[in-house]
Amino acid sequence: MKLKKLACFLCCYLAFAAVVKAQTAPSLLTLKDAVEIALKNNYNIVLAKNNKTIAQNNVTPGNAGFLPVVSADLTQNSSDQHINQTRSDGTRNVLTAKNSNLSYGPSLNWTIFNGFAMFANYDQLKTINELNSVTERDTVLATTTDVILTYYDLINQNEQIKAQNGAIAISHTQLKYASAKFSVGTASRLDVLNAQVNLNTDTATLLNLLQQFKVSKIKMNQILVRDLQTDFSVTDTIVVDDKMVLGDILTNAQTQNPAIISAQINKRLADINLRQVQATRYPVVGVGAGYTWTNAKTPAGFTQTQNARGINYGLTASINIFNGFNQNRREQNAKIQIDNAAIGIKQTQLNVESQINNLYVSYLSGLDLVKLGQSNVAIAKRNLDISLDKYKIGTITPLEIREAQRNYLAAQSTFFAAQYQSKVAEVTLKQITNNLNIQ
Repeated sequence: MKLKKLACFLCCYLAFAAVVKAQTAPSLLTLKDAVEIALKNNYNIVLAKNNKTIAQNNVTPGNAGFLPVVSADLTQNSSDQHINQTRSDGTRNVLTAKNSNLSYGPSLNWTIFNGFAMFANYDQLKTINELNSVTERDTVLATTTDVILTYYDLINQNEQIKAQNGAIAISHTQLKYASAKFSVGTASRLDVLNAQVNLNTDTATLLNLLQQFKVSKIKMNQILVRDLQTDFSVTDTIVVDDKMVLGDILTNAQTQNPAIISAQINKRLADINLRQVQATRYPVVGVGAGYTWTNAKTPAGFTQTQNARGINYGLTASINIFNGFNQNRREQNAKIQIDNAAIGIKQTQLNVESQINNLYVSYLSGLDLVKLGQSNVAIAKRNLDISLDKYKIGTITPLEIREAQRNYLAAQSTFFAAQYQSKVAEVTLKQITNNLNIQ
């Protein structure tokens, strides 16, 4: 009796949930819309764009050291002195003097040569800006990939939920047949109880799938930077590009992969660093000029007040003759950094190639499983239909119908998982080659 009440409650609950769902159907979120929202709102993208703007703002001749520095200077010095003088004729003079000196005016300082370091500095600023541009594109690409993979994961989970709903419908049918047989005496109560347990088990599985689906929706909303409880629906189709060729992927990765490009830029930065270090071997030549107004008051001196103004200018030059062998040490370290950067390029290229080969194996395997899965789902569905008909007339046992049901559900699950596996490999391969398009 309790099992019948529970079955009735579950049926009512599912029916009520279906009605509520129909009345409050969430809006459809397309993949294109999801990517557009993420590109606009995602925090990682916003931060990457800000860093790119900072690097771009830094690319100026003044920041590299090409331009002079002009300043307005003001100096005010004052003193209170108690003076006790004894003169050559023996007379003494005691007084308190307040001295002041005020000077002000503009000044210019300009380094006109520093061993070409300013040119190296400017190249460094431009290269850093280029590196930040690559980082920004990589961040956009990674975020877009995250959105796409999460979206297709939602499709996969949604299909699993649909398949589980189908399994529940079959379990309802099995329970209906078992109850009907029991009422006419052609089946035992054990068959009814087994059918009820199967229904309960399938319902529990569905609830777990729904919970996981909700968690994945929260993850998507987090990526899109919007209310985490925003409800939405997704499409029900995963189309896998089955035309990808390993050789083309490897070739494109060498020129398009952000990690490889970043490693190459870091090698150029290491070359520039050596130029900056070597520049300190050369003399530094600078010019300076200014115009100064001076007002001085020295009551105790021979001149009590003095006002002066005029131009001052000059040339400075210096060269490093010896600094404790630090110049040689810095140049040696800079050359080692260049070697390390070259090794970093090769290491990055090898890592990318390895990742591509692994993903391509998964991609091909997924395509084969998709083809096999399509056929297997059709066969399992046909077998289930035949088993239901046989169970209805009592020629097979409940265990046999349950096995047919499990086979059909497993075939569907394997097919959906294979689709998702192939799509994940495809999307990741396109991310690696900077060839990700939203259709």
